[in-house]
Amino acid sequence: MESIDWIAVATGLSMGLALAATCGLRAFLPLFVVSLLAFLGKLELSDSFAWMAQPVAVGGLGVAVILEMAGDKFPIVDHFLDAAAVVIKPIAAMVATASVMTELDPMLTAIIGLVLGGSMAQGVHLVKAKLRLLSSALTATIANPFISLVEDVFALVATILAFFLPILVFGLAIVASVWGFTLWKKRKSQPDIVE
Repeated sequence: MESIDWIAVATGLSMGLALAATCGLRAFLPLFVVSLLAFLGKLELSDSFAWMAQPVAVGGLGVAVILEMAGDKFPIVDHFLDAAAVVIKPIAAMVATASVMTELDPMLTAIIGLVLGGSMAQGVHLVKAKLRLLSSALTATIANPFISLVEDVFALVATILAFFLPILVFGLAIVASVWGFTLWKKRKSQPDIVE
């Protein structure tokens, strides 16, 4: 029986969940980077996702990135993309997470990707969508293309950090989760003030 390399498991999980969160901003950018790095031989993929290292996958995902980023700059198209993203982004997050977790059983990585990765992507997407609705209401959609450009830059930086500092990203996610839970618990323990 093979022993499990728990450092590799933690690294793969950290990287996968960081990529999954980034899928909440841009569904196809993390997948494209994973695919490109695997094609170049710089990233090992789980056996179930070896197809991502094929040139057709790299090309297809590259086109999807361009279409997603370009479409998000147009107010009517960005609303359509946000509606479709409710389904697309959790699936993209599952693929991103499971593809880089090479040390565990493929079924387990798919479940982790869907439950944890999909949830992270959906959460990030919902926050992004709410901010975009606020921007649309306050600026009559004029600011949306600029906000979209900032999201593009943030998604690119987050994707790069997922590869170079996955344990740090994972650690920051844990700290943020504990902090968020502590704030929630404090708020729940305080009585509501009736005015």
